[in-house]
Amino acid sequence: MSTYTEEVGNKLNALLEKTYDAEKGFKKAAENVDNPSLKAYFENKAQERYNFGHELKREIRSFNQDVDKGGSLTGTVHRAWMDLKSLFSSDDEESMLEEAIRGEKAAVNEYEEILKETSLPLSTKSILQSQKNIINEGLTKINALEDIH
Repeated sequence: MSTYTEEVGNKLNALLEKTYDAEKGFKKAAENVDNPSLKAYFENKAQERYNFGHELKREIRSFNQDVDKGGSLTGTVHRAWMDLKSLFSSDDEESMLEEAIRGEKAAVNEYEEILKETSLPLSTKSILQSQKNIINEGLTKINALEDIH
């Protein structure tokens, strides 16, 4: 039986926090690159994560769960972006791109873990699968940006 449980709500809230963190990381990356293609890529990824966040919030609320406002940040929330933020001082666009790729791969793994949850409602599973697919498509396209350098 597929039901929305408190555990599913907690997992979605954790994913939501990571989505916000990724959005901030992509915005920061866009501010710190000169290459127009790379800047556009990071800006698009930030907007994508913004949209993902709103989808996740709607889904969480649709099951009468509270949306975590992000006050309980842990070290793992930042794992996909901390290295990226530390690279800004080096102005190394290729390193930022490589870190973004690493973060995207980590996000895909996170989605896959949640999608293994047997109690996911169909609507939640559909949203998560769609977002994961978009991230995967972006990873495929990012190889073209790597060739710019």
